[in-house]
Amino acid sequence: MSTAEKAPAARPAPVPYDPALEPGLAAFLELVEIIPLRAETIHANRDHFATIIPSIDQQVAGRAVVWEDRLIPGPAGAPEVEITIARPTAPASTPAPAVLSIHGGGMVLGTRFFGTPEIIDLAERYGVVGVAVEYRLAPEHPGPAQAEDCYATLVWMAAHAAELGIDPARILVSGASAGGGLSAAVALLSRDRGGPAIAGQLLNCPMLDDRNETVSAHQYDGIGAWDRNNNDTAWDAIAGADRFTDAVSPYTAPARATDLAGLPPAYVEVGAAETFRDEAVAYATRIWATGGQAELHVWGGGYHGFSGFSPDAIVSQAANAARDSWIRRLLDLP
Repeated sequence: MSTAEKAPAARPAPVPYDPALEPGLAAFLELVEIIPLRAETIHANRDHFATIIPSIDQQVAGRAVVWEDRLIPGPAGAPEVEITIARPTAPASTPAPAVLSIHGGGMVLGTRFFGTPEIIDLAERYGVVGVAVEYRLAPEHPGPAQAEDCYATLVWMAAHAAELGIDPARILVSGASAGGGLSAAVALLSRDRGGPAIAGQLLNCPMLDDRNETVSAHQYDGIGAWDRNNNDTAWDAIAGADRFTDAVSPYTAPARATDLAGLPPAYVEVGAAETFRDEAVAYATRIWATGGQAELHVWGGGYHGFSGFSPDAIVSQAANAARDSWIRRLLDLP
C-alpha cells in the first residue's frame, strides 16, 4: 500500500515559505520538473536531470582547483565505482582534511556532478581534498546498493590516504537530500563494520525514512521542490516490496536504525517548510538521546534545498554561514 492511499482526508496547513525564497523556488521548479516524478517517469526525469548540471570543466573554470576521474573497487561482487577527485591546485605540505560528497536526487536521479560544486568550493577555500561518488541508482539497483557504493568509497579513501594526501582522521561524509540520507547510512555502516573513523556526518535536508508519514510529509503533498508524491515514488523504487516493513535495512533508510549510539558528530539542517523537516528533527533528537553529538538547524520558511537555489536570501546566507562554521570547527580549518 502506498503512502498516498494512507493520506488523511485533509492535508495539514503547510508552513508558509519565506517570501524572499519564493523566486528561487519557482526557478528551481521550472528547471527540474518536466514531468511529475512517478514510477513510469523516473527515466525521463533522470535524462532531464543529467542536462541541467554544468560539466566539471565548467564548474572548475577560473578556480584554483584541479580534478580527476578514477575507477575504484566497489562493494564485494559489485561493479567498480566511478569517482571524481577535486583538490587545490597548490598541494598542501601536510595531510589535508577530506570530504566524501554524496549527491542528491532521491536515489533515483542525478550524478556525482551534483555534488562536485561543494568539494570544489571547499578545495579552493580551505585546501580540502574532495571525492564525489557515482553510486548506483534505484530501481535498477534497490537499496542498500547506494549506501554500499558510498561506503566502499569511504574505505578506499581511508586506505589511500597517503596517496591522496589526506588526513584519515579528518574525513567528513556530506550530502544533501538523498545524499544526506546516504551520509547517515555510511556513518551507520562504518560504525557497525568497524570501518574507517569518520570525523563527522553532514546531513543537509536528509532523506531518512521510507514511511513518508510525518506531519511535514503530509503538509507538502503536492507542494514544493520535493513533495510527498516524489518521495513516495523514490522510496517505492528503492525499497520495493519491503517498504513499510521491518525488512527495510537501516543502510537503506537510516531512520530504521534501532540504535544511533556511537556515531560521529552530525550536522543536521532542514527547512521548516519542506517534506523532510520532521524526520530530520527526529533523527537529531534520537542521536542526542544516546548522548551523541548533533547540531540541528531548522530554517524558518525554507523549502527543500533553499540555501543552494536562493543563495542571496538572508535566511540562505545564515544557513550557509552556519554550515561553514560547523565544517571549520569539525575539520580544524582556519
